[in-house]
Amino acid sequence: MDDLKAKYLGQIANAADEAALEAIRVAAVGKKGEISLKMRELGKMTPEERQVAGPALNALKDEVNAAIAAKKAGLADAALDERLRTEWLDVTLPSRGRPAGTIHPISQVTQEVSAIFADLGFSVAEGPQVEDDWHNFDALNIPSHHPARGEMDTFYMHREAGDNRPPHVLRTHTSPVQIRSMLEHGAPIRVICPGRVYRADYDQTHTPMFHQVEGLAIDKDISMANLKWVLEEFVKSFFEVDGVELRFRASHFPFTEPSAEVDIRCSWENGQLKVGEGDDWLEILGSGMVHPKVLEAGGIDPAEWQGFAFGMGIDRIAMLKYGIPDLRAFFDSDLRWLRHYGFAALDQPDLAAGLSR
Repeated sequence: MDDLKAKYLGQIANAADEAALEAIRVAAVGKKGEISLKMRELGKMTPEERQVAGPALNALKDEVNAAIAAKKAGLADAALDERLRTEWLDVTLPSRGRPAGTIHPISQVTQEVSAIFADLGFSVAEGPQVEDDWHNFDALNIPSHHPARGEMDTFYMHREAGDNRPPHVLRTHTSPVQIRSMLEHGAPIRVICPGRVYRADYDQTHTPMFHQVEGLAIDKDISMANLKWVLEEFVKSFFEVDGVELRFRASHFPFTEPSAEVDIRCSWENGQLKVGEGDDWLEILGSGMVHPKVLEAGGIDPAEWQGFAFGMGIDRIAMLKYGIPDLRAFFDSDLRWLRHYGFAALDQPDLAAGLSR
């Protein structure tokens, strides 16, 4: 065994590359290696001989494997050192031309929406993506037994046993930003709240993380008529059409009363959506008058002020406007997809020059 040890440890030390090292490993401890064959001979020995030879062979095998691993690591380090020595970049050379990057459709549509509502007098408000359940649910008049508060629909943050702090969630909508805006600025107020939201859902039209924009307007004489006009102006500007017809269907949301789902008149020709014409209707958002309890939670007196709110999926309206069939593709990080649907880096949305040039 001393001869085997000296033989293989010497070969390992002199191995010039990983290919030679692998050949030594196979010759020594491979299935038909010399040390492996010796270990098969243990069955032919007497119990007394096995007690001596067995531990010695195992120790030899372990030592050879350890030497191989150490040598392999040393060869990798040496290869890296050589690569670092030979690969270098002359920063004084002129740069090579590179194609300009593209803007992701979600970023583009968010900018388009912000530009439209800015023209209507709305400012942009932002808030945290990890929310306490008071801002995310209670302040929005969502009761404790509501299905949206179940762990099947909402991502709750982990809490250690005995932690008495209020539960925190990945926000399920951007409505908590409305509460924070009301508490900070009071009334009157006009804001939109774009951003990421999270829900436990995943298919062709749903993803666990997606994007929403919600709007809030509060004043002393606001009505559903104002809401209808704002949404009509938005849809005409966003889809870049001269006229649009909206249909309000009675619905229920805990944070608005009355509540309405909003559809737009449209047609589908050869798989292409045309807004403002045809005999079909397409749901695009939810809306309603802000519930008095929500106003109270925002520190606003519902006897003096009233307002409307609405919310829509940025991903969804991007799919409708630009003909993107699968929501999941937004998050695949596929450069081919981005080059096809992306926007030029300097293509900034502008109501005067056009949103999607």
